Amino acid sequence: MTESLRPSGEYGSPAPVNPEWPPPPAYAPPRQSASEFAREPAPQPTTAFAREPAPQPASEFAQEPATEPAPQPASEFAREPAPQSAKRKRARGPAALLAAVAIVAAAVGGGTAYGVQELTGNDTVASSSTSTNVVPSSQKGTVSGVAEAVTPSIVEINATSNAGSSTGSGVIITSDGEIITNNHVVSGASSIEVRTSDGKTYTAETVGTDSSKDLALIKLQDASGLQTATLGDSDGVRVGDQVVAIGSPEGLTGTVTSGIVSALDRDVTVSTDESEGQQQQRQGGGWPFEYGGQEFNGDTGSSTTTYKAIQTDASLNPGNSGGALIDMNGNIIGINSAMYSASGSGSSSSDAGSVGLGFAIPVNTVKSDLSALRSGSTD
Repeated sequence: MTESLRPSGEYGSPAPVNPEWPPPPAYAPPRQSASEFAREPAPQPTTAFAREPAPQPASEFAQEPATEPAPQPASEFAREPAPQSAKRKRARGPAALLAAVAIVAAAVGGGTAYGVQELTGNDTVASSSTSTNVVPSSQKGTVSGVAEAVTPSIVEINATSNAGSSTGSGVIITSDGEIITNNHVVSGASSIEVRTSDGKTYTAETVGTDSSKDLALIKLQDASGLQTATLGDSDGVRVGDQVVAIGSPEGLTGTVTSGIVSALDRDVTVSTDESEGQQQQRQGGGWPFEYGGQEFNGDTGSSTTTYKAIQTDASLNPGNSGGALIDMNGNIIGINSAMYSASGSGSSSSDAGSVGLGFAIPVNTVKSDLSALRSGSTD
């Protein structure tokens, strides 16, 4: 009789019998009722009953559902973090994308810089169409900052010829020793000796000259790793701009003076006669030149050339020829070429020295002439 109330093996024995059910009747119930009771326990293993074990009384049979379904709520919670993790991944998506873009940009930028270096090589002239800050930001706009940054790129030149010897200055434009200077400093020289700011001495040879612009290019022998100057843009120079001049007046290597741009586009006439000019220099004056219908530093002779120049009141003296006129960012804006030295004109000692009348060849003229000088021009 009681066996008919328990689910048979074919319906699954795990279903428990609720102890609160009424006791079985004294008579045998019909099999239909047994089938109904046997079918009711079947849904209990489903999720609905598995998630609600609490209403069942605490009994030996009720404890089993309490222990077995326990992992199921955990599984419910285990399934919920999945979308949270997905959200976190989506939240990280933009950051990861930005990081990836930054890495790619850095790689492309580095590759571009490397490509430019490979194409230009170490002997490319450092040139800028705009003002480049060569001077450290902490010293920007100071004469001392300009001097510290540019002096290693300025040299002293001693040239010897049949007419005698002359001293001038020059600007290093490539790390292997290309140097821009004035034509009148090295013209006709049989030997050229160059001394850098660190005291090293090199032998140099003339590569090309242009007497019409008073420019020359010389090349040091067995030089490497030299600090080069940055050629700026003289078209951007304005009257009143502060400037610094560096050169070797009277053989005093690395002399620094400062002033302003006094005027632009001055017509300056200089001698192209080697013997005439060098004779004047030996007498204590600078290279002869004419300005405003007047002659300075002696007779320019019959062989002359005229060019547009930057006028400055920065102190220039014999030996500054070929040196640098520099803006306050450390860019070369001109090559000093002519200066009035009263001491060489028969003046009294009280008038000797710089009188604030100096001229420089604009650096854009240098840059436009550089390819011809490198080709060995001797105009």
